[in-house]
Amino acid sequence: MSTQSHLQAVREQLPPSMRRVADAILEDPHRILQGTITDLATACATSEPTVVRMCQRLGLAGYTDLRLTLAGELASEQVRRLRLGSTHGADLPADSTLSQIVADIALTEALGIEETAATLDIAELHRAVEALADASMVLLHGISASASAAGDLERKLQRIGRNARCLRDTHDALAAALMGPGQVALGFSHSGSTREVAAVLSQARTAGARTIALTNSVEGPVVAQADIVLRTSVRESTYRSGAMASRSAQLLVVDCMFVAIAQRSRDDTVDALRTTYDALADYRRA
Repeated sequence: MSTQSHLQAVREQLPPSMRRVADAILEDPHRILQGTITDLATACATSEPTVVRMCQRLGLAGYTDLRLTLAGELASEQVRRLRLGSTHGADLPADSTLSQIVADIALTEALGIEETAATLDIAELHRAVEALADASMVLLHGISASASAAGDLERKLQRIGRNARCLRDTHDALAAALMGPGQVALGFSHSGSTREVAAVLSQARTAGARTIALTNSVEGPVVAQADIVLRTSVRESTYRSGAMASRSAQLLVVDCMFVAIAQRSRDDTVDALRTTYDALADYRRA
């Protein structure tokens, strides 16, 4: 996981002073290459020891280590920016051309997918696949953009004959309290702090079901209620409110889980896909 992605993953769990430092770095990582630790601490209205503690939170020795790490990351991204003609994570001016918008979104989402694939815990993914494949029922829940990824997995699992339900209304999803052993609740939350998703997982776990979280966060209430945690590695940029890169990374993990589940019973999966495809034949004719 890149330092910038790691920062975004832990941001919500940082104390206010350290969060200001994280936000300053994420907003303009080049400032770290051009300034001193004193400059950064002053700009964030905090102390130099606070900056050092934040670096250590990322597994770095200190500010010098942060500068070296960011220099490597930014140099690598610069090569891609030259090819795509965009600046990853930077605010686009009001007069951006459509081609610039396409290039920026393409780079942001491609980086999110690549970093997620590179850092995805395969052992945890294997545990999640086994739990989902053996489950008598799978309940899926996410809020807003995360609900899209939950709905995508619901459709995929239903296409191969699996009992899966995506409940977008939290009050409906809290029927997780009626779940039991042999069933799985999977919560989607990019921030890892979505209270509604945490509540659904908590109810499912208390009832005896297995719980899985798909999140970008290393901590938080959603992670705390999950038996299995699958983490994306995403840096949202200009279009943060649209949750674009996070959605793409979540869909990558969804597709990996679906293919692995389908592979476990390949013949049955192929038959199910053929049957559901044929059922729609009349609706595909002109």
